Amino acid sequence: MSGGVLMVCTANVCRSPVAQVLLASRMPGVAVASAGVRAFAGRAADALAVRLMATRGLDLSTHAATPLAERHVRDAALILTMTREQRDALVRAWPHAQGKVQRLGEAGGFDVVDPYRRNPFIFELAIAQIEQGLADWRHAIGQLSR
Repeated sequence: MSGGVLMVCTANVCRSPVAQVLLASRMPGVAVASAGVRAFAGRAADALAVRLMATRGLDLSTHAATPLAERHVRDAALILTMTREQRDALVRAWPHAQGKVQRLGEAGGFDVVDPYRRNPFIFELAIAQIEQGLADWRHAIGQLSR
């Protein structure tokens, strides 16, 4: 992926893959990928995430977690993290990327709740927050595909 959007969370099994498939379905002309700051390579998406996305007609069944690496940061035009802490950690690790590393919920002043191993209600809350964040970033993301 060069010049697209990179979604980042902790393990790349819940929030960032959900954000990736949601964005890809809403803006098919935009390159989108996801990675995790503490991901184990190849790990499958959380089973509940797979089920909840399937109810929306989206497929996470083949997702394999990707650890965040320098090449991801270098290649992305915009990096959206799920939390302020993740954003700050990325900027500390890659100061040159400061301008393109942002928090998904920045406009709404929120971190996306971590739904890992939590109940479906919390998962739905995280999905709603992701959808709100994507709506807030829609214009800026649309500029990337031009």
